Amino acid sequence: MANVLETSARTYRKNAKLILFFSIAFLIAMLIPVFAPFPTYDNLGAIFIRTGSIYLNLNFIDAIIIVAATMFSLLFLSLAIVSINVIVKHSHTATRIRKEVISGLERYTANVFVVLLVFTALLVLVSFLTYYTGYSGIVTLIAGIILIPFLFYAPTSIVMDDARPLRAVRYSIKFVYKQFKYFLLWVLVSFVLLSVVDIIPIAGLGSTVSVYLSLVIDSFIVLPFLIVLQSETYIRRFSILKHT
Repeated sequence: MANVLETSARTYRKNAKLILFFSIAFLIAMLIPVFAPFPTYDNLGAIFIRTGSIYLNLNFIDAIIIVAATMFSLLFLSLAIVSINVIVKHSHTATRIRKEVISGLERYTANVFVVLLVFTALLVLVSFLTYYTGYSGIVTLIAGIILIPFLFYAPTSIVMDDARPLRAVRYSIKFVYKQFKYFLLWVLVSFVLLSVVDIIPIAGLGSTVSVYLSLVIDSFIVLPFLIVLQSETYIRRFSILKHT
């Protein structure tokens, strides 16, 4: 598994300029919830909405703002994920990213957006339905863990296999269970990297400045590398590319 880490680092370095350019979409996706007028907090490279406050004070205008902010955030997140996957795909096929590939980003992004939107909607629905039980947090967490195998490699499959969303979901769950070691590797690497980026700025600059500094580092360095790592592990399903 050390080989896939080395390959991911090499792919990241080789395509750093393109990856950094498309990573602007990660930053935008992160900043949309921060500047939207509802309570949020950041943790391990992600922005979360404080659903307790939302449910208690939600009105029609707030609901529209939350939905719009979520949709735009997911859209930019989808664009970033797709763009980096395209870069990784073409780095292995030794082909240039041509105009027709760039034009295909729209279709890939739309399909990834659908997958992420359905996943988000399911979690929100579970959270809403279980809110008054007092166990909303733990039930939503369990639901997320159950759904992760269906989602995890689906965006990568959409780009690598040119798969439709439903087929990409099937490919995702199949790959997670057949190559669970790669999934665990990704979880471990992401936890270490995101924790380091969370802790060091707080220790050096304090909590207020560190929030925004962590978002920038996560958006331009950590999250793009994790997408590259995710793509490189998925590529292992293609035997011809396993040792590249």
